[in-house]
Amino acid sequence: MPDRGGGPTGPRIRVGRPSRRVRTLLMTLGVLAVLGMAFTMFAGFWTDWLWYRSVNYSSVFTTTLWTKIGLFFVFGLLMALAVGFNIWLAHRLRPPLSAMSMEQQSLDRYRMGIAPYKRWLLLGITALVGLIAGASASSQWRTWLMWVNGVPFNQKDPQFHLDVSFYAFDLPWYRFLLGFGFAAAILSVIAAALTHYLYGGLRVTSPGARATAAATGHLSVLLGIFVALKAVAYWLDRYGLAVKSSDFKATDAWTGLRYVDANAYLPAKTILFCIAVICAVLFFATLWRRTWQLPVIGFGLMVLSAILIGGLYPAIVQKFQVQPNEQAKEAPYVTKNLKATREAYGIDDTKVTEYAGKSTTTDKTKLRDDVDGTASIRVMDPNVVSPTFQQLQQMRNYYAFPTNLDVDRYSKDGKDQDTVIGLRELNLNGIPKNNWINDHFRYTHGYGVVAAKGTTADAEGRPVFTESDLPSQGDLGTYQQRIYYGEKTTTYSIVGGPQKEIDYSDDKGEKTFSYTADSGVNLSNPVNRAAYAVAFSEPQIMYSGAIGEGSRILYNRTPKQRVEAVAPWLTIDGDAYPAVVDGKIQWIVDAYTTTNGYPYSSRTTLGDTTADSLTATNNSRAVVAQQNQVNYIRNSVKATVDAYTGQVKLYQWDTQDPVLKTWMKAFPGTVKAKADISDSLMAHLRYPQDLFKVQRELLSRYHVKDADTFLSGSEVWQVPDDPTNKSGDAVPPYYLSMRMPDQSAQAFSLTTTFTPNGRDNLSAFMAVDAEAGTPDYGKIRILKLPTSTTVNGPKQVQSQFNSEQDIAESIRLLQGGDSEVEYGNLLTVPLDGGLLYVEPVYVRGGGLKYPLLRKVLVTYGGNTAFEDTLDQALNKVFGADGSTTEPPDEGEDQGTTPPPTSSNPTVQKALDDAQKAFDAGQEALKKGDWEAYGQAQADLEAALRRAEDAQAAADKAGGGSTAKPSPSGSPSPSGSPDSS
Repeated sequence: MPDRGGGPTGPRIRVGRPSRRVRTLLMTLGVLAVLGMAFTMFAGFWTDWLWYRSVNYSSVFTTTLWTKIGLFFVFGLLMALAVGFNIWLAHRLRPPLSAMSMEQQSLDRYRMGIAPYKRWLLLGITALVGLIAGASASSQWRTWLMWVNGVPFNQKDPQFHLDVSFYAFDLPWYRFLLGFGFAAAILSVIAAALTHYLYGGLRVTSPGARATAAATGHLSVLLGIFVALKAVAYWLDRYGLAVKSSDFKATDAWTGLRYVDANAYLPAKTILFCIAVICAVLFFATLWRRTWQLPVIGFGLMVLSAILIGGLYPAIVQKFQVQPNEQAKEAPYVTKNLKATREAYGIDDTKVTEYAGKSTTTDKTKLRDDVDGTASIRVMDPNVVSPTFQQLQQMRNYYAFPTNLDVDRYSKDGKDQDTVIGLRELNLNGIPKNNWINDHFRYTHGYGVVAAKGTTADAEGRPVFTESDLPSQGDLGTYQQRIYYGEKTTTYSIVGGPQKEIDYSDDKGEKTFSYTADSGVNLSNPVNRAAYAVAFSEPQIMYSGAIGEGSRILYNRTPKQRVEAVAPWLTIDGDAYPAVVDGKIQWIVDAYTTTNGYPYSSRTTLGDTTADSLTATNNSRAVVAQQNQVNYIRNSVKATVDAYTGQVKLYQWDTQDPVLKTWMKAFPGTVKAKADISDSLMAHLRYPQDLFKVQRELLSRYHVKDADTFLSGSEVWQVPDDPTNKSGDAVPPYYLSMRMPDQSAQAFSLTTTFTPNGRDNLSAFMAVDAEAGTPDYGKIRILKLPTSTTVNGPKQVQSQFNSEQDIAESIRLLQGGDSEVEYGNLLTVPLDGGLLYVEPVYVRGGGLKYPLLRKVLVTYGGNTAFEDTLDQALNKVFGADGSTTEPPDEGEDQGTTPPPTSSNPTVQKALDDAQKAFDAGQEALKKGDWEAYGQAQADLEAALRRAEDAQAAADKAGGGSTAKPSPSGSPSPSGSPDSS
């Protein structure tokens, strides 16, 4: 029989509240989660504060923080009030009774549903829009600080005659305010319309009027505010034309007014401003007329005017007035652009001189003598010889040199010497065993400077070191050699505590050290330890016994990181370089102030303009903030970072730069005066590469001052591709001590070449005086070659090197076996109306993992030489010392002679052995047998030594001989791998 439900048929399940224990557990977990998130946020803030305090730039942190907080709360509160007030007002203006319609009956359910939560819903909506608006506003802290601290440029734009500071500092802030106003107006209109609709003030399908009088008036005022803001936008757009970028056939990055802007867009913006003001008044008038008719007509008129006056009319002017006579119409505006661009990039004082490109001097001996006075030609390429430094001076696997070394000047005996320099930095990939203690406590720093002469190599093609070994010693004297801050130091280290650090190793074993400088953040405080454990996601920091009293954590250790952190308003050059100054290793960092608001100055993208063949293979050399578009740049700050203490110092370099003065007002006390730069530091400051690359890119077009020539494009140049590699990227500029034709003595310079657009012949040579502290520092000189004759450019010279039969055969022999030929920097030197090209050639192979200088290529006036040394090559090119430019006989080793004969039997026996060794070496060279060639060279050297010793003994005993042998007359091993 079926159950009639009279009683329970099974167990009953009770669903009730969780037990007290479960509730307590859940509450505890919730509180811990909230506390965890709060402490994570606190850890980030606290560690940042501790770091800025440790580098004595806490004012940068506090100024930035309070500015962000102030903007967040002010604009967040304004947005919340604007939206919240209009929601409240729309609710208050709701009709007392809703129309009896299906639409309103459907909305009743929503009104009843939200009625108990109206206050909370209002607070939630206003809080959300306030948070979003505040977060957006806080990111404008730079704009605010520049506006409130802006100083005048004391230069006026040619169109509106306003100070440049208006465009650089004021206009960006006004645009932000306008954008904020538009956002507030749009959100208020949306919020008010939805509220009116929900409460019956607006109707879509209900019978009768579509809007109540109150809703009409409310929304009309909001729309009137929006249109009024549009009127302000039209007015500001007038000034925006002076900094507006547009496509123009004369340049891809044209900035400023053109003919159509001045004669069509500018009056159009003024007319549209007036129409927008009238339209806004019509919207406000709806408060009294309670009709949409006139405002809608006005708004339609404004839209139509924007299309006809703001779009169609300028197109007609461009088509029928400008294009038929573009040269004449655009010339006055191009003149303004030329002047402004040259001023904004600091190239207005560039000296352009006509240069013949060919020498007329017939005295080759004089030309050969002039070479040494014209340039200290660098044969050690800092971008090639890093592996050689690594192999010969690394000493331990946990040390390493940067991929690209640096060029600096050091004085010895009162004479400056171009020097290739690198630091023996820490290389964590080379430590014997990776673990947390080794990586962060024991291996913490590099050790010592390694430097070599830039203009010479030893007999084996190796650098001639002026500072070497471990600890380093040489010409640089005594200095603090430990390197805790460097380009390769990208992880944190904990120093100064109970765990000893490995200082360096020598024949007696490992030396230990404990960091003593007052740098980094103290970890003795448990709160600090907990904060860093969270910030670095490393819980061992919290409880490790290796951390104790005196332990300090070092991080943000690369020079560019540190300078960018303490001066976030600067753009950092891609190449920080080390120098030994007053007993310390100092990283020198060039920094720039920029803006994209300089009227009429054409814009450039820093990442594109500063790219070359070096940045393509080594991204660490790329300029910081690569995507920044700028149209004004100054090298306004020179910064130093102590390699031991990490101390950062900022020095004012450009004392006239208004952008720097503005930031110095915003962050007082952060930048030291230029007078504080010591003489010893000044000796190592130089003209920065990235600024030079930006200027050379602009000068490829803006070297002309005539508007017609600029518009025709006939004088456009380009930076040639690097001929020494296949990257297809621009050739990098080179530092070189040289003398330009109008200079009386050599100066440390930064140089580059130009070729005509789309061609490979040379069109110009550019150099800037890079030696800081001299009267001509920063002076740009351009030697412009005639367009009527053709002078070989870098690519053509390289092709000529490679195509000459004897040179090609020699290079083929150098590439024998598993050897590789690497071309060094192709240097260009103006000499007596002509151009001298010099290129070192390195060989890496035969079991060696590093390049050695084996040959030097030289060409001048159509004569080319490929010799073992620079002097030999120059002598051959200029026919000095009886040499000629005739190629050597096939099979003859260039620059060598067979050993002489002697009447002394002992000497003669040694010379015969030397002859055999010489012949064996030549045979091995032809076969490409480098091992046999190396052995033959060793036998040759030994035989000549025996001959020299025997001759010396005979001379001492009173005997005579017909010849005195010398190892210097032996065949050079420079065409082979290092036999040692």
